[in-house]
Amino acid sequence: MLKHRGFPGRMTGTDFQFVIRRANHKEGVSKLIKRERFKDRKNVDRAADTAFMAALWNHFGEEPFERGNLDAGRLSWLFGREVVAAEDPFDPCSYEALLKIDVKRAQASFPEVFAADAPPPPMDDWDDGEDD
Repeated sequence: MLKHRGFPGRMTGTDFQFVIRRANHKEGVSKLIKRERFKDRKNVDRAADTAFMAALWNHFGEEPFERGNLDAGRLSWLFGREVVAAEDPFDPCSYEALLKIDVKRAQASFPEVFAADAPPPPMDDWDDGEDD
């Protein structure tokens, strides 16, 4: 599993994680699914989506990227809309799966992330020195 060095580990000041520390060898890779984002979601949940999109955009831009250690739960809130498969066939249960940001949809959903004066996402790195 590729570890995305320099990618924020979580949303600053919260327990919303953006990456996982190690591969899940016991239960297998968590499947990416398209989760519905209903209008009545809490503000902190929406803020986590925005912070994660900002981190993705600042780290990868328009280039395809490997899923690696990105958290499946957090990715699933964006998957199928702002983050899409970059390969065909796509394996939603693979750490090596390639993804990319659908820039037009991401700009429509998260205009504050793509604004000219957008600040970089706050960094809360979990780098604990472990290498798998």
